Amino acid sequence: MTVLLWILGILAAPAVLFALWLAWVFLKEFFSPSPDDDADAAEAAAAGKAAEKLGLLPVERQNTEHAAPLPADWAAALTAVRAGDWRPAAELLSGIGRDWERRSAAGYLLAERAAEEDEWLLAWETARPDDPDAAVVRARSTVILAWKLRGAKTGEHTTREQAEGFHRTLRGAREEIARAAALNPDDPTPYIAEIWVALGLGYPNAEMEKLWAQITTRAPHHYEAHFSALQYWCAKWRGSERLAFDFAERAAAEAPAGSLLTALPLIAHFEHDDSDDTAADNTPQMLARVEAALADVAAADPAHPRLPELRHLLAFYLHLQDRDEAALEQFKLVDGHVNALPWRYRGDGMARHFCQVRDTVAHRVTAAD
Repeated sequence: MTVLLWILGILAAPAVLFALWLAWVFLKEFFSPSPDDDADAAEAAAAGKAAEKLGLLPVERQNTEHAAPLPADWAAALTAVRAGDWRPAAELLSGIGRDWERRSAAGYLLAERAAEEDEWLLAWETARPDDPDAAVVRARSTVILAWKLRGAKTGEHTTREQAEGFHRTLRGAREEIARAAALNPDDPTPYIAEIWVALGLGYPNAEMEKLWAQITTRAPHHYEAHFSALQYWCAKWRGSERLAFDFAERAAAEAPAGSLLTALPLIAHFEHDDSDDTAADNTPQMLARVEAALADVAAADPAHPRLPELRHLLAFYLHLQDRDEAALEQFKLVDGHVNALPWRYRGDGMARHFCQVRDTVAHRVTAAD
């Protein structure tokens, strides 16, 4: 027995020594980082200091709810509904009137709140039963609620209960959408909400085309409508890479300057680019897309509610194209708010990702001076 134990001990010794060596390597790396780690940390610190010197905000001061500061009356309406008062929201949408871009953007923010807590919206509906503004907020909030029930994970990680609640609520939203559309026949906003029903329930392409016609007859170059429809045509949902680019390029080519629809080819590229380097971002076609977007931004109404979203995209792609001074200009204009593509897809890490790219750009620009 003693001999057997000695043999087992001899055989086990190499494994024990190997385990001890691995532990030593781990501890050495943990307490004494490699030169590469030291260099990366030093570079990140230098980049952070460059951004700080330019007055740019740190990660913890980035707003992750919006892409830009809200207009004062929008912020006031949201504050009021959180306190249960619907009247400022009603005044806001009534005052916006037929400015469909602002109506859909402001209405979405109110609908987001109603999807969380809707007592104030119920009070509005009770006081004004046939108010088209209350109806469109209700329709949009029902669609938003459906997507909240689904969750943000991919299909294979969505439970049956989540999927059933998602589909049931989306089907119910169609009635709310139809009511909002009937109460304000000129408004494209209810149909824009239905795009997300089409995406979730899997409308056939032909049915989506009919829905799209309802929107474009009312607002042919509506930014949010085009952004939403592009998601439908992407390969990850109901289309393909070719269909997404066909839709994006056609819309951008037909839109007037200042419409911001030059964002669409950039978004289509972002949604379908799975490369590991920046070669795909520096093709002649991508360089031309960025130039077109810069011209679009210059021609846009400075108060366009979606302008900051295109600035975020431009900052990202200008950086990838090594046009750091131009990228920094866009970063300065949006700094402080980060809920936009491409940062948004990082979830809780969106502010950190934004600051990492921005700081790198700031460091390169200041180092070159």
